[in-house]
Amino acid sequence: MFANGAGKLNFWRSLIEISKNSKQTRLKCSQVPTALRPKKAKSARKEAQYFSDAKKVRTVGGKGGDGCVSFLQLWCNERAGPDGGDGGNGGHVIFQASNDVRNFNHVDSVLRAESGEVGMAKDCHGKNAKHMVIKVPIGTVIRNNQGLIVGDLGKADLMFVAARGGAGGKGNRFFTTDRETSPRVCEYGPPGEDVGYILELRSMADVGLIGYPNAGKSTLLNALTRAKPKVAPYAFTTLRPHLGTVQYDDHVQLTIADLPGLVPDAHRNKGLGIQFLKHAERCTLLLFVLDASAQDPWLHYGQLMHELQQFGGCLAQRPQLIVANKIDMDESKTNYEELKRRLNQPVLGISAKMGHNLAQLLQTIRSSYNLHNNKTVL
Repeated sequence: MFANGAGKLNFWRSLIEISKNSKQTRLKCSQVPTALRPKKAKSARKEAQYFSDAKKVRTVGGKGGDGCVSFLQLWCNERAGPDGGDGGNGGHVIFQASNDVRNFNHVDSVLRAESGEVGMAKDCHGKNAKHMVIKVPIGTVIRNNQGLIVGDLGKADLMFVAARGGAGGKGNRFFTTDRETSPRVCEYGPPGEDVGYILELRSMADVGLIGYPNAGKSTLLNALTRAKPKVAPYAFTTLRPHLGTVQYDDHVQLTIADLPGLVPDAHRNKGLGIQFLKHAERCTLLLFVLDASAQDPWLHYGQLMHELQQFGGCLAQRPQLIVANKIDMDESKTNYEELKRRLNQPVLGISAKMGHNLAQLLQTIRSSYNLHNNKTVL
């Protein structure tokens, strides 16, 4: 087959080169994982499930059981002495970090632990109440009513005792002495602690959708995930955050949050105001959704950035992407080109309603997420 050894050597070199090139090509193609389509159909539930990332709660520890005043009477001794038992301890209210929950929808506004049982005759002590353990997401920050951080549940199974239960009261048997052999006194069980807290999530989602009302944020989340936020042609359709999940072929899941619309002077608590900005503060990547069919959409981006800067902190320095929605409309084509020229940064044109460029948007989101994570690790 080969005339000499040199030809055979060149053949094997060419095969090695081809294999290297094919391997490099595969690596380049697999640098950005591909988003998978949801395998399950959307839920038939009519009401949408919102996401609660902050909650104000009142925690009340259980009351201690009262002691008992009793005297033992036997057939052979009618005055056998005091035998009143102690009351049981009241239960604590405890927050525990867990992987089983993702938000605070299941947490009631008032958390009241059980009370201890009362003491009884024949030296029977009351039963201690069970502690009330409430599971909260990992990364929950607990603040008191003054706004100071008193607990940080950053790891699984960490616990924070929010309200201690009252100790059980002593029965008259406890007060027996050499001088007082027949005490007729006992203790009442004291009430438990009554403390208010504010629960906040340090991180709510990987990507937060930011834009004016009716910019198409809910429609975009509906098209990308299995979430079902309310979509209607009037302002402030979304009053609470809605979350959806996008899964990639490398088994990485990214959460996308549909946040309420932002209006001018939001930092002065206009509209949903400070509440909206706190939602955005808990997102890693900010995705600005601009309505390309609106008049002067580049002014919307400037106003959005102004509100983030006025809010303070490093919110305006978060990694961000810009998309121009509703490019399927006729008036959007001219605005889209002008928007790219004025902003002087990458702007991706999409149509959440028609599904244009959504696959490219998911790849761009994953690329920005990977870049931010690499910088964080370094």
